[in-house]
Amino acid sequence: MYKEFFGLRANPFNVNPDPRYLFLTRHTEEALACLTYGIQSRKGFVLLTGEVGTGKTTLINKLMEWLRLQQVSTAFIFNSRMDVPQFLDFMMADFGIPCDTKSKSQILQRLYNWLLDRYRAGETAVLVVDEAQNLSDEVLEEIRMLTNLETFTEKLLQIVLVGQPELEQRLKQPQLRQLRQRLTLRAKTHAFNLEETRSYIGQRLRIAGSNGDTIFDPEAAAAVFRYSMGIPRVINLLCEHCLVSAFVDQKKMITGEIVDSVARDFDLADGAAAAMMPSVPVATEKFDLVEALRTLATLADKLRQSEQQDLPRERKL
Repeated sequence: MYKEFFGLRANPFNVNPDPRYLFLTRHTEEALACLTYGIQSRKGFVLLTGEVGTGKTTLINKLMEWLRLQQVSTAFIFNSRMDVPQFLDFMMADFGIPCDTKSKSQILQRLYNWLLDRYRAGETAVLVVDEAQNLSDEVLEEIRMLTNLETFTEKLLQIVLVGQPELEQRLKQPQLRQLRQRLTLRAKTHAFNLEETRSYIGQRLRIAGSNGDTIFDPEAAAAVFRYSMGIPRVINLLCEHCLVSAFVDQKKMITGEIVDSVARDFDLADGAAAAMMPSVPVATEKFDLVEALRTLATLADKLRQSEQQDLPRERKL
């Protein structure tokens, strides 16, 4: 609703992991280079970890976009709450491999034959598993066994495991030591520093159609960093609601005071974003829902107040 007011073509701070908005910091470039190198070199297993909200899925979506441009066969597992048969069924379906049998041995044989065909044609197949920290030990062991599909010199299936830091802790468990030993490359996503946060906000506004006019003043950008601790998902949340709040008040510039007000609506103290990254992913989802509803109620109150103002003000809205 605020796009026309700020001269934008799209909402710049949607929380969807849109690869167009990937912001390349040094850490992000290193992670992307690590993933692409691991796949191109047929290393077999690559691990990507990062805290909640630091852009792992956006990075993976960028990787998937590049793989499709290279006409690489891919399967993307986004639901990690599956048992072994469900995991294999989903993988085969996403690779587009016809399979009308429930026999595990026959499924693996068809997968092996299909991978060999890809290899002989000079092609690569990549399996990406998101939220891998939630996988059961049985599924993780099955994934490890998939790396046994190989020639004498190279792995036939390239696997990217993506997860929160809890995944690294799980891989240290004795029963998963064989899987840990097969991880050839590791990459990480990180929160932004202040300068990266400023540039991140500016880049997203430019991609969304901004003509370059300042929308977030320097104090506002600093406040966003202070409250978000540089976590992209929290940055998006704050900036989105700052734009809405400024639109309601008909202000063309986001100031530090507006950021402070939105942060209060979300019960964010300075640096409180660090507390928004619990070890249990479900807790983050509950927080987002409750706080989003609270903020929507606050914004609704502001809209009702604006309706009581004079008619010219209403025509602006």
